[in-house]
Amino acid sequence: MAKMMTKEEKYQQMIGTPVEKLIPRLAIPTIISMLVTSIYNMADTFFVSQIGTSASGAVGVMFSAMAMIQAIGFTLGMGSGNNISRSLGNKDEERASLFAATAFYTAGIIGLAILVLGIAFSEPLVYLLGATETIAPYAQDYARYILFAAPFMMTSFVMNNILRSQGNAMFAMIGITTGGVLNMILDPILIFGFDMGISGAAIATMVSQMISFGILLYQCNSREDCIKIQISKFHPKLSIYGEILHAGLPSFCRQGLASIAAVVLNFAAGPYGDAAIAAMSIVTRFMMFINSSLIGFGQGFQPVCGFNFGARRYDRVLEAYWFCVKVAVAMLTTFGIVAFIFSRPIVTAFRREDLQVIEIGTLALRLQLLTMPFQAWVIMVNMLTQSIGYGFRASIVAMGRQGLFLIPALLILPRTLGLFGLQLAQPLADMLTFVLATVIVVGILKELKGLAETCRDQKTG
Repeated sequence: MAKMMTKEEKYQQMIGTPVEKLIPRLAIPTIISMLVTSIYNMADTFFVSQIGTSASGAVGVMFSAMAMIQAIGFTLGMGSGNNISRSLGNKDEERASLFAATAFYTAGIIGLAILVLGIAFSEPLVYLLGATETIAPYAQDYARYILFAAPFMMTSFVMNNILRSQGNAMFAMIGITTGGVLNMILDPILIFGFDMGISGAAIATMVSQMISFGILLYQCNSREDCIKIQISKFHPKLSIYGEILHAGLPSFCRQGLASIAAVVLNFAAGPYGDAAIAAMSIVTRFMMFINSSLIGFGQGFQPVCGFNFGARRYDRVLEAYWFCVKVAVAMLTTFGIVAFIFSRPIVTAFRREDLQVIEIGTLALRLQLLTMPFQAWVIMVNMLTQSIGYGFRASIVAMGRQGLFLIPALLILPRTLGLFGLQLAQPLADMLTFVLATVIVVGILKELKGLAETCRDQKTG
């Protein structure tokens, strides 16, 4: 078993280890966590798809609700995590503890509110999310248990980010992957073995989220090299929330708008039948799987970026960014080529019995895969701007893909181009976001280069 590092040793590691060694070391556990999470999301879609097309569509409908739960959890988690990284980089542990407790307990309170309101209004909720008459009964069954998991999901997202922000990605991985593997095991047992149908898939998710919550809480509070989550540090002040939201707003823009875009997508696909909703749901889950590896890699970059920005090591921030861009573009381009070649078999694996789902999904998937290198650039720009506290510019980039461009594309293109417009909306949004991200990051890179030169001159002078 590896020797536990002191906080001072952890600090020296974050500001002194070569970035090409440090980032992969922190990223590998997070990549595994993200891949397992995406795989069990796809497992839900796969197993539920065996029940029928309407059941598969129900998972797509509830995906937008889960995306909103995730959005709030990531907003609090990333917002507190980025502040924790910079605080620890500045050797202010007391301030880091304040952010950790405030984010955790706030997530729990909001999760409980979502549970109560969601259960009370489950029927209008699923129609609001884009369910059709045939999908709605399945969506309600699925929603019942997913909503019970909301407080555990949201607080787990926060703890995951709190651990990563301190360079403890391995401990975060243990909690996330254990829950994910358990979910994949329980899915077929509950859906088919106990004949619980779509409710079985939701129960599997609920149980796995509770297990992940317990493991992550133990990891946060039992280790000497981790910031403890203490109720005594919970100070719900506007100033604290302001800093958390400033740093976490890009995550809310990205995940929250993804939730809204998923609802708009369901309504845009509705006129083409349950097959279109099911097909686009399958494509969305698979694209999340591909992007998860890069997001995991980028999340290995974020604590390095935050620590070194807080320690005024701007040269290392730039070095880490360009290293990650090269890896990201190569990674997603390779994944994109392989997935493009096997697009039809991929979609067929989810819904073999429905030729219409296969046809719609295959073209939509191929169009999205063509933009993979550009998505890599956008993700890394977003990670950089958010990690160094450039909240407004990070939010603009985060809003681009799912909000500024995708939602208008979904409202306009299907009306003018029909079903093809529905399939074209996401890749078009990706290309426009690439242009926006490039314009924004050019100025930020110049600022960082100027800061690095100023620090170098002060040391030599």
